[in-house]
Amino acid sequence: MAKRPNNARLITTLVAVVVGMFGFGFALVPLYDVFCEITGINGKTSGEVAAQSSQVDPDRVVTVEFIARVQGDMPWEFKPVVNRLKVHPGESRQVAFYAKNLSGADTVGQAIPSVSPGTGALYFSKVECFCFNQQPLAAGEDAELGLLFYLDPALPPEIQTVTLSYTLYNITDKVSERG
Repeated sequence: MAKRPNNARLITTLVAVVVGMFGFGFALVPLYDVFCEITGINGKTSGEVAAQSSQVDPDRVVTVEFIARVQGDMPWEFKPVVNRLKVHPGESRQVAFYAKNLSGADTVGQAIPSVSPGTGALYFSKVECFCFNQQPLAAGEDAELGLLFYLDPALPPEIQTVTLSYTLYNITDKVSERG
């Protein structure tokens, strides 16, 4: 009969561990976002609209590469119109991405950007970007999606190439649930 208090304590400890693990799982995503914002790791760019730069460094040229991919069940063709371009830090540049809905149904996409190297994300500023909004396309419809950006002149000199990658997600079901 002396074992019952030990069993109760063990059960209480195990329940506390399970509740703690569950809470940690929910806290993990916001903690990761804060960590990425502070360190610049993972190439997350700010979701905010940047003001246009007024200072251009004409003595420096940086290569900006563009990559586009479609995630899983997204029935779209999605690619950059230009794969690579040379820019002067501080210089505003406009590029486009081509998107086409290959399915027989209306769909809505959302593009999530990532910059490599990760520290370069801190210096990549989007003035206008299709990634700020959801992109609905009717069945068979295509569109050019615009991006206006600049690299901050304070970009570290060792960074000579910056890669902007977009992953396009199908959010049609999420939009339908809200509507």
